[in-house]
Amino acid sequence: MGSPCEVQCYATDAAEARRAIDLASAEAQRLEARYSRYRPDSLLSRINRAAAGGGRIAVDAETAGLLDYAEACYRQSDGLFDITSGLLRQAWRFGPGGLPDPALIESLLGRIGWHRLRWAAPWLEFPEAGLELDFGGVVKEYAADRVAALLAAAGFRQGLVNLGGDIRVVGPHPDGAPWLIGIRHPRVPGALLGSLPLYQGGLASSGDYERCLMVDGVRYGHVLNPRTGWPVRHLAAVSVVGDLCVVAGSASTIAMLKEEDGPAWLDGLGLPHFWMDARGGAGGSLRFPP
Repeated sequence: MGSPCEVQCYATDAAEARRAIDLASAEAQRLEARYSRYRPDSLLSRINRAAAGGGRIAVDAETAGLLDYAEACYRQSDGLFDITSGLLRQAWRFGPGGLPDPALIESLLGRIGWHRLRWAAPWLEFPEAGLELDFGGVVKEYAADRVAALLAAAGFRQGLVNLGGDIRVVGPHPDGAPWLIGIRHPRVPGALLGSLPLYQGGLASSGDYERCLMVDGVRYGHVLNPRTGWPVRHLAAVSVVGDLCVVAGSASTIAMLKEEDGPAWLDGLGLPHFWMDARGGAGGSLRFPP
């Protein structure tokens, strides 16, 4: 998953604990093998080879569900949440070398857009050659939900799944106490804004602090607008709570992409949330305990 991952759960003995760990690890690795963009043998890589040549490919039911969800997010976000925009990482490396060439960004924009492909299960068709899909904004959160569901089905009732900061609670502690989830401060390294109690459901956060460039005192984060090819600038961090981690994750990302309209969009969505903008202003329905 490209990040530290952990599972915490209560078990009666070491053998049962090992069973939980093995179950969780196997599911996370299964999804990594299917949807990693770094593995040439992954299903996603096969999809992208078809996309590069302007071909078509039939997909299985699980992938169809992810594509349906990606399409729903695209429409819900007015085209801002777009899994074809991963091409922009060819320009944005977030390492030494400064800002990318604007001409390169402009050239990539012509190959980005969910509207450029055709999706009607089970067939995914690419009328234009040169497109590419990236499930990075969906799969890690989906994996957290899947791992939690498998643990619950296997009889584990109290636990927490944390895949690189994407959280899904299996159930509260045995005494009924919630899990306390720290929310990172987007501008103070190592500091927390506070901790949120979570009894059930998922929690996901998006921000401009995970991968970023600082150029002439200006921060360029990794959340990229697929229309402009440039990082969003208004919100510094968003955290959302939902029944599913995948819903919380897409909601937090869409809010970032909506810039100044993000807070109002979150209010309309009705999910518990918190946001901080780049100037230090904050709001949302979530409140940190004193």
